[in-house]
Amino acid sequence: MTRLAPLSPTHCPELAEHFAFFQRTLGFVPNSLLTMQRRPKLVEALVHMSGAVYDPEGEVDLGFKRLVAHVASTAAGCQYCKAHTAVSATRHGISAEKLEDVWNYRNSEHFNDAERIALDFALAAASQPNDVSDDLFAQLLDHWNEGQAVELMGVICLFGFFNRWNDSLATPLEAEPKDLAERHLSDSGWIVGKHID
Repeated sequence: MTRLAPLSPTHCPELAEHFAFFQRTLGFVPNSLLTMQRRPKLVEALVHMSGAVYDPEGEVDLGFKRLVAHVASTAAGCQYCKAHTAVSATRHGISAEKLEDVWNYRNSEHFNDAERIALDFALAAASQPNDVSDDLFAQLLDHWNEGQAVELMGVICLFGFFNRWNDSLATPLEAEPKDLAERHLSDSGWIVGKHID
């Protein structure tokens, strides 16, 4: 059961433009933001941070960034974000086959060596305690330049915020992410019933 109910998207008229963006790009406004709008400046700050993390002028593929967020959210245990990042990854060009094989990334033909080390990094950076070693970071820089490493770290950190927000407030999951999770993530530890009331 949710701890703070999402408010109507019309509750804060000053957020209408931000919410319209999510409606266009996702097909719904995330309940996390509808809950957060109790403090509109927090929504605005997070939207700007998300825009910077997912800057289309960045060097890291936008779909792959969503897979990084997916792995980081799974490491943190956030089912809400795990479902959201799966929807977002598929909307940004990640195939259902690649998404379904994400937990076999070390051996999967769907992933190259650069992607494998980035997902190792995401898993380690999102773990508690943090498991990034000097060796792992050096391996990351063997495949990604420093700017790309910053982009990857930005994704992981952004979802550190979202993971704690959504798990702590038991944010209810919207229909589309719930459906995708039940269809494509059932073999990867998806917990049916958590955050979907």
